[in-house]
Amino acid sequence: MTQRVELATVMDRLAIDELITGYAAAVDDADWAAYGALFTPDGRADYRAAGGTEGPAADVAAWLAETMRLFPVRQHLIVNRLLTLQDLGGYPGDRARVRADYINPMCFGPGANGDGGPAGPNFVSGGRYAFSLRRTEPGWRIDAVTVQEKWRHVSGALGT
Repeated sequence: MTQRVELATVMDRLAIDELITGYAAAVDDADWAAYGALFTPDGRADYRAAGGTEGPAADVAAWLAETMRLFPVRQHLIVNRLLTLQDLGGYPGDRARVRADYINPMCFGPGANGDGGPAGPNFVSGGRYAFSLRRTEPGWRIDAVTVQEKWRHVSGALGT
């Protein structure tokens, strides 16, 4: 592998890391236009294993926008990222896969516990994302993302 190829690979890895971080930020900030811009035009998302929906990114964004209204405070983290770049005989290709764990605490909002202070999480879940990525003219984009929820804890008005 030449230095030029190694540099290109590092640049791809950084761009993909920014894309995955942008995914978390878009969901947490309810920036559904930014969420949609992270996907290829035919990109899809599958949240069925977490009790959600599956379909084109724009449809899933509309579902998320409605669903997340219940939890105006959210801060999910995407960690333990395992990135596999397509290998074309020692040269990076235009496809990649990322497997990453997540933890997703959400709460009703400040003061939701009745004392005016910040509320603790009412809903926390954890699991794994499987991202399929493709290099496009504007850069790396998500072809598909599948959410596999592994656990959840619900408290307060929602839970036990």
